[in-house]
Amino acid sequence: MALLLEDTVSFGVQGIFRRTGNSAAPWIPDLEDAKGLVRLVDDLGFDSMWVGDHVAFPVPIMDSISQLAWAAALSDRMTFGTAIYLLPLRHPTPVAKQIAALDHLCGGRLVFGVGVGGEFPMEFKACGVDVSQRGRLMDESLEVLKKLWRPGTASHSGASLSFSEIELLPKPLQEGGPPVWAGGRSDVALNRAGRVCDGYISYVVTPKMFRDSLDKISSAAEAVDRDVGTFGTGHLLFLRIDNEYEKALDTASAFLSERYGMDFRRAAEKYCALGSPDAIASRMQEYIDAGIRHFVLDFLGPSEDYMEQIERFASDVRPLIRC
Repeated sequence: MALLLEDTVSFGVQGIFRRTGNSAAPWIPDLEDAKGLVRLVDDLGFDSMWVGDHVAFPVPIMDSISQLAWAAALSDRMTFGTAIYLLPLRHPTPVAKQIAALDHLCGGRLVFGVGVGGEFPMEFKACGVDVSQRGRLMDESLEVLKKLWRPGTASHSGASLSFSEIELLPKPLQEGGPPVWAGGRSDVALNRAGRVCDGYISYVVTPKMFRDSLDKISSAAEAVDRDVGTFGTGHLLFLRIDNEYEKALDTASAFLSERYGMDFRRAAEKYCALGSPDAIASRMQEYIDAGIRHFVLDFLGPSEDYMEQIERFASDVRPLIRC
């Protein structure tokens, strides 16, 4: 069974609160700067804005749901999404309540991207969650969310949670809840995407890896005789626009190495879109040909030229992409 993909391609921006001010001082979120960023992205015609999620991370990061609730008040057009929300770190019932409320605040323009995480085991320990159980917790949590978002009361009896005749009100604005897109690259994650999710959002994969992943997702959906309908396909793409490839690579690798606390240069060469507008458009076209329909663009580099990178994509790269 071939997955039914959307006909059009959309472009979103990852991140709402960027690092500003003295890098040696503790980071304080700049509300006015963030407002300016959301309005710029909206004015330039981007389709969406997305945020990542961690409880503890090598660099400062704001709570994802709070960010989106705040940003949604600044645009009545864009879609907002999580890329990716670490669902196993939280109890699913209050998450169901929060996401139902967020769906209303976003005007029904919400995509709930979820993943198991695990790269930073200490944040699981800090949340009282056994990192080795994150996959099982994810499966049960998704089941709970879907039950609580449906009309009427819900009951559940699982390995970690049991309840009966509970009704979550108000229900999400989108019937049955916002679309849930799975993250992850393992066969287990891809199987989960095909069995129970509405889309898949990839991260650090090549176009060929993405195409192979879609084949596995399609097989998983077929195995349970599931009519997925239109299946969402997204990709979080790191990129740096520069007329010189090596300069773009240097900037991207330095930035990502600091963010993730490891040497990211070889990974940057493999997974990032780097260099001239023509080079970046060509790379993105490969992803489109592999099945990507939603780009979540993570512009790399110092905060002082972040908005310039976004503007340059809109003016110099976007017109070169065939979609």
